[in-house]
Amino acid sequence: MRPLFRLTGTCRRHPDVERWFEAHSNALGQLALDWYRQAYACGGDITEVMHDGQPTLCVEGAAFVYVDVFSAHANLGFFQGAELPDPSNLLEGKGRFMRHVKLRVGAEVDEAALRELILAAYDDVKTRLKLDADV
Repeated sequence: MRPLFRLTGTCRRHPDVERWFEAHSNALGQLALDWYRQAYACGGDITEVMHDGQPTLCVEGAAFVYVDVFSAHANLGFFQGAELPDPSNLLEGKGRFMRHVKLRVGAEVDEAALRELILAAYDDVKTRLKLDADV
């Protein structure tokens, strides 16, 4: 299992994240915000921070989900995406570890499968944290 990717400066509500979403208040930004909020709601132990210009969710400083907005789509990214179960094949990317789901305004996404993917990412980071603490 790949080691955790840890970030510093996380907090329950990070003002830079709020400002980022305010600056991305178009339809794609709203789409990113909707899924970001769903990921944020996974547990009371989730914190946030800006990392590489992207709102990022963490547990105990270990990053698990981020969002970004581009001209034609928004990304919901998973730091350990290459190791997550993805039976609906939502994840894209060829990186060694990270994967993302592209979200487009007006395009259907399997919402139940995406919720399961988010929960899998949250469960995965919690498992990695427990294993890390046991070492």
